[in-house]
Amino acid sequence: MIISLCDSPQDVADLAAQRVADLLHDTPRAVLGLPTGRTPIRMYEELATRASDGEVDFSQATSFNLDEFVGIGVSHPGSYRAYMKGHLFDRVGITEARGHVLDGLAADPDAECARFEEAIEAAGGIDLMILGLGANGHIGFNEPDATLQARTHRVTLLEPSRKANAEFFDGDPSRVPAEAMTMGMGTILKARRILLLVTGSSKAATVAALITGPVTTQLPASFLQLHADVELICDTEAAAQIR
Repeated sequence: MIISLCDSPQDVADLAAQRVADLLHDTPRAVLGLPTGRTPIRMYEELATRASDGEVDFSQATSFNLDEFVGIGVSHPGSYRAYMKGHLFDRVGITEARGHVLDGLAADPDAECARFEEAIEAAGGIDLMILGLGANGHIGFNEPDATLQARTHRVTLLEPSRKANAEFFDGDPSRVPAEAMTMGMGTILKARRILLLVTGSSKAATVAALITGPVTTQLPASFLQLHADVELICDTEAAAQIR
């Protein structure tokens, strides 16, 4: 794992945006795996600015989002499709046909997960997967558990994950859907290259554990140790406990 240490969250965003811009310059038809949450917002803002200035072109790129809540659709402001449209898709010209997000209103979520896996395979797999990190070590919505599912699947969210997403639901964790669909760790690890973006002191212990601790289903992010091309881009606060 390569560790790129930045002075601030904005520097993390700028470096991550540069990695995306470099990839699209070299591979215009690249397939991206994209996250939601607070951490990537600055990166999306930077990419939107660069796209507006003509410095990066998303016109031929394809993307697949890591996850989506079960039971809400794009019209709900807390949906990840709405998040992506507002922060990136509509600002850089990624159409619905190329910006793939799981359908939270699918009649059969399990079938929707299978369809999503097939779509990733049909696109040739993911060239660059961008990830955030949950404070409890989850990646996407792969929560700490006795076992992990490899492929895109339906999951019951733990309370820390519902609290972390409460800001998108009027600050009330009880209004966050109890279930979601998420890429599995196997799907994530099949990406050719991975960027992990982490900021803030609240995740410092988790960062240290995922780098130096054992690979364990109780810390899903630790499975990134098994990938051949991972770059951790973090600020000094998130890196404070790395030895």
